[in-house]
Amino acid sequence: MTQSESGSAIRLSVAQPDSPAARYCLEHYFAELAARFEAGYDPALGIPATPAELTPPRGYFVLATLNGEPVGCGALKCHAAYGEIKRMWVATSARGLGLGTRILLHLEDLARQRGLPLLRLETNKALTEAQSLYRRHGFREVSAFNDEPYAHHWFEKTL
Repeated sequence: MTQSESGSAIRLSVAQPDSPAARYCLEHYFAELAARFEAGYDPALGIPATPAELTPPRGYFVLATLNGEPVGCGALKCHAAYGEIKRMWVATSARGLGLGTRILLHLEDLARQRGLPLLRLETNKALTEAQSLYRRHGFREVSAFNDEPYAHHWFEKTL
């Protein structure tokens, strides 16, 4: 399937972060982090993004489906002065279709609709594709702004 053929089969929607499709994506996201990070990954040790924090009006969980199957996600936690991007993931089977970009741009649109002036995120050194994605879309690397134990890179983007 080419990117143009897949475009019409891809759907992005704001979903409940504890829905079966969201849980499926998050389980695969956490498993991938555990496999890719040098010391593994335990979600209980990182800064949380609870379902309540990812449900409007406190935040948003964006679910990506391809032909009705969950293949990606991303989340936005809304703080008073900025939005925080969390849980960006695309299934291996759906990579190369521009889905990461589509999720990120959708999260940016949600942040703009909320009037948030700034987006922040952090990522691990092993996630080189994520770092490239963020840089391509105008995020700049900044000094650490939190104590996320799995982060090596912190990014911001003014909206």
